[in-house]
Order: sequence, then structure tokens, then C-alpha cells
Amino acid sequence: MTTVQIEIGGERFPARFEAEAAPRTVAAIRRILPYEERIIHVRWSGEACWIPLGDLDFGLGYENATSHPAPGQFIIYPGGVSETEILFAYGPVAFASKAGPLAGNHFLTITEGLETLAKLGRETLWTGAKSIRLTAA
Repeated sequence: MTTVQIEIGGERFPARFEAEAAPRTVAAIRRILPYEERIIHVRWSGEACWIPLGDLDFGLGYENATSHPAPGQFIIYPGGVSETEILFAYGPVAFASKAGPLAGNHFLTITEGLETLAKLGRETLWTGAKSIRLTAA
């Protein structure tokens, strides 16, 4: 399984796992699929939405880590300085928390529909949380 279907607020996006670059992270995410939650807009990082996961421990270290995910890229911060979280960029991002700059493992990339993703991200900023669902395609 290398593809994922992402649904955010009723919109669907095809995506691919970054299995070569982040094999342990992809394996951890595959174990929780299908995954359903709500996204909220980030507080510190720019044009992105996130899923706060508190002190959930996936047992991950860093692999394929970035502080500047591109639009459509999903990263997971494995915890430590700040809480565990999944973040996806819809525009420019400098991933950070109130404790300062962070890096997360890039594990998933949306392959189509980035213009719609940006619209959903801005809507989340102004109107609040949206549903998100990740399923194996």
C-alpha cells in the first residue's frame, strides 16, 4: 500500500506515502489506518493545520525530518519539546511551537488538489475545525 485517500471537510485528495524516506513513520501511520479526527489551524507555524495528539508515543525518532514542509506535505512531530502532532502545510510553513522551532517527519504527500487544500486551510482558520479521514486507497 503506497497510496492514501485523504478526506478533509468533504473534499478528497489522493496522496502517497514517503515509504523510502520515512519507513518507520509510514509503518506507524499504516497501523492506525483508517484514521479519523478533526483538524484545527496551527498557532505558530504559518499556513498549516494540525492534529494535536498530546503525549501519544508512536515510538519514533527523526527520519526525513523538516521544519519547512511544502504545501500538501504531512509531517508528524514525535514529541519531546512539544506535544506529539500531525501537521500538514497548505502554504508557507516554519514549523514551531511556543518552545521554538521544531522538525517533523515528512511521511505523506498530497498529489492532486493543492488549490482546494489551500482553500480548506483558510476556511479552517476562519471558521474552525474540520473533519479529516485517512484511508488506504
